[in-house]
Formats: sequence, structure tokens, C-alpha cells
Amino acid sequence: MIGRIAGIILHRAQDHVLIDVRGVGYIVHVSERTGAGLPPVGQATALYTELVVREDLLQLFGFTTMLEKEWHRLLTSVQGVGAKVSLAILGTLGPEGLGRAIALGDWASVRKANGVGPKLAQRIVLELKDKAPSVMALGGTFTVDAGSQNVGAGADDPVIETEAPVAVKRAAKPDAHSGQAMADALSALTNLGYAPSEAASAVAQAQAAEPAASMQALIRAALRALAPKD
Repeated sequence: MIGRIAGIILHRAQDHVLIDVRGVGYIVHVSERTGAGLPPVGQATALYTELVVREDLLQLFGFTTMLEKEWHRLLTSVQGVGAKVSLAILGTLGPEGLGRAIALGDWASVRKANGVGPKLAQRIVLELKDKAPSVMALGGTFTVDAGSQNVGAGADDPVIETEAPVAVKRAAKPDAHSGQAMADALSALTNLGYAPSEAASAVAQAQAAEPAASMQALIRAALRALAPKD
């Protein structure tokens, strides 16, 4: 299994990139969101990858963070969701947006992705609702940038790895910070005794209302939502 690939971008398209790894070109399929964030042609990049093997086809799918890759794994576990549909969903919502949509039961947001009908969107939300909190709780530690380590390294150094590097840097992006705040708030609420599903729903609702909210603000808003109603 090819878990990560690093090299020089030779070509960019809307749904894939061609990456040169020491003279060998690898076509890596990506979401529109991921593709838009990659460097221009001629520059180095690295992606976590998932290899799909079929009788007549080998395809690599790329992700800038481990969190995105984990959501892809969960999405493709749902009947009717192939790799390309998963990329369409992630390209539309992003990992954090997908987590919020599933936690809130917001299948209409999932429905906005190309190739996703209402029945499939509802199935995705229903089947992943219980799994979403655990992934959301990992958001801060799982949102790690593939980086471009090893690009241009010596001839004996690997550039295609079967595992993610032991040391990885956290992506310095707004989504990474919101993912960390969500993860910390969710952890705090579950430590207070709230069920993961209800805590995830309350935190997702709070972050949807204020995307840049800090952990403390998310906890306060979530606690208000979870408070017994008279």
C-alpha cells in the first residue's frame, strides 16, 4: 500500500495531478478543494494516498491531511459511495464541514456534492453518525500536513512511504485550527459525561454558528444547547 508520495508537480488538472518521483510520473486523483490548494507546476508537494486496486485498474487518491484521508475511508465504507463520490463530498464540504454536517444530521449539505442524491446523502449521515464523534475528536491531532519532506533528498532516501512519517507538522490552515477547537471541546464535553453523539451535535451546531470560535466559546455554546429545557 502506498501511503504517501512526494515529488514535483508536472501537471495539474481539476481532479488530478501528475507528480514526478525521480523520473516516474504518478497520477494522483484529488478533490477540487485539495487540488486548488496544491503548489503550481514545477514545485514540490506531498500527499497522503490511498491505492485502489481493481482487476483492470490501479488508482491513487491523494489527501493533504490524515483527517481528510480518514473521512475518505469512512465515506467509502458506505454502500454506494465510491472513491470519486467521496472526493466530491470532501471537495464540497472539507473534512471539518463534513463532520459538522454528519453530527447535525444535515444531509442536505452532503447532497450538494456532485453525484450524491438525497437517498445516498441520508444513508451517509445515518451510517456515519455514530462514527463521526470519534473522528471529530481526533481532528486536532489528525489534521497533519503531508509536507514535502524527502523531496530532493538523496538517492537512497525513500520518497514513497508505506506509512505516514513519525514526525509530522500540523497544517497551519484555518480548518486545522477549527478542527483542533472542535476536538478539544468535544473531549471536554465527553469528560463531563455527555454522550459522544449529543456532544458532537452540540459542538457542531456551535461551530456552524461561529466557525472561528475558540474551544472555550464552543464549550459554552454547546453547554447552553445541552442544558435541559424548561
